[in-house]
Amino acid sequence: MNDDLNEIFQELNIKNVDELFSDIPEQIRTSSLGLQNGMGEDEIRRIAAQYASMNRTVNQLHSFLGFGIYNHFVPAAVANILNRNEFITSYTPYQAETSQGIMQALFEYQSLLSELLQMDAVNSSMYDASTALGEAARMVVNITGKDEFLIPQFMHHYKRAVIENYARGAGIRLKVVKFDQNGMIDLNDLKASITERTSGVYVEYPNMFGIIDTNVPKVRNIIGDERMLVIGVNPISLGVLAPPGKFDADIAIGEGQVLGLGLNFGGPLLGVFGAKEKYIRKMPGKLMGITKDHNGRMAFAMILQTREQHIRREKAITNMTSNQALMAVGSAVYLSLLGDSGLRKIGEINMGRTKELMDMVEEFGISIPYSKSPVFNEFLIRINASKSFINRITKKLNLVPGYILGKEYGFFDRNQVNMVVNVTERTTDEDFNAFREFLSEVA
Repeated sequence: MNDDLNEIFQELNIKNVDELFSDIPEQIRTSSLGLQNGMGEDEIRRIAAQYASMNRTVNQLHSFLGFGIYNHFVPAAVANILNRNEFITSYTPYQAETSQGIMQALFEYQSLLSELLQMDAVNSSMYDASTALGEAARMVVNITGKDEFLIPQFMHHYKRAVIENYARGAGIRLKVVKFDQNGMIDLNDLKASITERTSGVYVEYPNMFGIIDTNVPKVRNIIGDERMLVIGVNPISLGVLAPPGKFDADIAIGEGQVLGLGLNFGGPLLGVFGAKEKYIRKMPGKLMGITKDHNGRMAFAMILQTREQHIRREKAITNMTSNQALMAVGSAVYLSLLGDSGLRKIGEINMGRTKELMDMVEEFGISIPYSKSPVFNEFLIRINASKSFINRITKKLNLVPGYILGKEYGFFDRNQVNMVVNVTERTTDEDFNAFREFLSEVA
């Protein structure tokens, strides 16, 4: 064995195994996994399963955790279709003659999302909502020739981190627009923030606090036609809420995880990206379209691909080298199964159950900072207690009460917990009972 290792080391021009990991900083290396040398695969699998059994998922907890990734019901048919070899092994369909199935599925996804968003065109997906936002900002700047882009004061930290990275590399100046006393975009501050350099603005509907921002329909009149409007949405809310196309959005983005993809430990996700027809050639990603083959029969083809691998680099819109085709197919299956009435029913259940929980919170005298503002399926609560106290109570009750906002969102008071609470169609009466007990302990 040692002779074999020495031969390998010599071939690789290294002295020992440690050199293979020299690129990994020492402070993040794991010295040992607690495994003995020479253990067999079966034994290692058994130990790994024991470790995995220590995980607590939403199936073992009373969970009200949302804040970007949501626990919606996924019909069995979605996984059944996605696990077919024709889809699960399909990558970017470069050869149309051998990829008609996946191309048709992606075309159906584009058509369904275009109808849902009321946008002229939707691409075949981005990585997630964060990268969709980053690409949207860059697209807006490229189209308008202006280098300033407005973003809301409160947005998910991962979105902010990604768009800041995009902005830094592309020379985009980000400017923050404040929220008003109702937890919505402050229209007066928006007006004051617009300059000659402003290319466009990004707003969310519902926003980070779950609030259905009734100021969003007024944004177009404020920014005018010479600046572009980007609206971020929760796609599953569009069964009951007006789509971004109704507000004259130039670009619409969203997180498609809610459309039949499940939790999956936080990924993979699905970036939804739609735009007006006049901006199609400036869109990132890929577009599938319908054409005819040499026999005159209907066929599918990739009609637009704007990444730098396919066209001259100086003409490229993006260098994003892939998409989430499999996840897009899953969302298409999910929307096909639900239909208009099913999507509306889910939206109504989410809003109705959320209102029930809000009433319960107010019953115990817990503060809801934006209680007068309409919400979809999550809302902000404020508890006068420390985070450690909250954690002790929730551990005892087998409960995850929501997402606690920290200093990255401007909340610094250690004796106050600001928490975004989420309700979906999967939230049970038993979950509500656990939350009631939690409120009785912290009120």
